[in-house]
Amino acid sequence: MSEEFRHIVRVAGTDLDGTLMVIYALAGIRGIGTRLANVIAEKAGIDPATRLGFLSDSKVRRIEEIIENPLKNGVPSWLLNRPKDTETGQDRHLIGPDMDLQIKSDMDQMKKIKSWRGYRHSYGLRVRGQKTRTTGRKKKALGVKKRQAGA
Repeated sequence: MSEEFRHIVRVAGTDLDGTLMVIYALAGIRGIGTRLANVIAEKAGIDPATRLGFLSDSKVRRIEEIIENPLKNGVPSWLLNRPKDTETGQDRHLIGPDMDLQIKSDMDQMKKIKSWRGYRHSYGLRVRGQKTRTTGRKKKALGVKKRQAGA
């Protein structure tokens, strides 16, 4: 490995492993998968098979620009993780802690309006239609342990 190689590269507020290929390193950012990372590398004009540590600062800045504004840089809207945002009505792509905060606020909104999903979230039950007859019994078992400890 040459002198210009960097083992840790900071992209979009996340430290990434420079020894990984670009698409797999970008997939380390929360909110970006391998498919979106491949499109980002293609739009930035980078070979997806190159190692992230070999990229210049200008290429890393170009990747960050595409991550910040994916629609303006030609990324299709169906790849974004927040299409038709309820607050703004626009297509957005959230990454990192912004995505975590948005998911939490969405769950709080569902609980507030008392939708069925909000009810399931508030009671800690399965939300997406899974069966609960034989699975998901961890919480009940915890209650048994509490009773045994108190007795």
